[in-house]
Amino acid sequence: MKAAVLHEIGGIPRYEDFPDPVAGDDEVVIDVKAVAVETVDKRIAAGTHYASGGYTARLPAIPGFDGVGTLPDGTLVGFGNPRLPYGALAERTVVPVGASVPIVEGLDPAVATVLGTAITGMSIRTAGGFMPGETVLVQGATGVAGRLAVQVARLLGAGRIVATGRDDDQLREVRSLGADVVINTAVADEALAQAYVDAKGDGYDVVLDYLWGRPTEILLRSLVPRTFAFGKPTRLIQIGESAGGTLTVAAESLRTSGVEICGAAKGLDAGTMQEAYGQVVDWTRAGRLTFDVLRVPLSDIETAWQCTDLRGRRLVVVP
Repeated sequence: MKAAVLHEIGGIPRYEDFPDPVAGDDEVVIDVKAVAVETVDKRIAAGTHYASGGYTARLPAIPGFDGVGTLPDGTLVGFGNPRLPYGALAERTVVPVGASVPIVEGLDPAVATVLGTAITGMSIRTAGGFMPGETVLVQGATGVAGRLAVQVARLLGAGRIVATGRDDDQLREVRSLGADVVINTAVADEALAQAYVDAKGDGYDVVLDYLWGRPTEILLRSLVPRTFAFGKPTRLIQIGESAGGTLTVAAESLRTSGVEICGAAKGLDAGTMQEAYGQVVDWTRAGRLTFDVLRVPLSDIETAWQCTDLRGRRLVVVP
């Protein structure tokens, strides 16, 4: 079969022949239909992700740890946990029996690979206790997950949505997806702090943070009250770190601002995850939640892997 084959840590997967997988006991071979290539996949292949060792211990190997494909009986499923060295970026892979779930009828396999990304936007409710009418700030709204989060916030009934990014053209696109106010973070620190103040109205209720680093550090400073008045409670949900893995938090940023910080996994269990997934599927099937994907054939994996100018689209490889 053909596959994207990684020969060295930090290398670029190459389109070439690879032995076909053979199912062992309690395993099943999957015919792969679509695989979303995300930052985490590239970091694992580069050896910079904390889970890299588990996926690159044996080379050559095929990257990708989940995707959408069909079982031998033709059932379309989402799958995960391929047996190494068989990752998802191949014509076929092999997974444990039970490591797949049926995909709702009528969903495009390429779109189905991105549903999980939309669920991060649902964390305003599962982790942040969002209520309709509240103000939501999406930090990093020009990326794939951020754009979906803006749509999710609007669908859940946000009263006001503020979105940040580094590109004015893309921020205009985000506004068309439902953002009421946009902020360009590629400005001087003081200008950015003032932009957060100017845009917050009577306060941010929930912040979905895909950035961390400098923008969030400045945001937290901007939320410190300038008087002895009590700050409005703000629930900040940490999801990504595209602007940096660390930040410095001044004591007053928490002591007097009313800010509460938690991770996106707060409130998640099998029940809440299933509920969030079901809601995303319903919106998708109804055409209310839209996904911008860039489909590329597996044969173009070397070029696609190095693509950095996706402009809010999710790269989806179709074998």
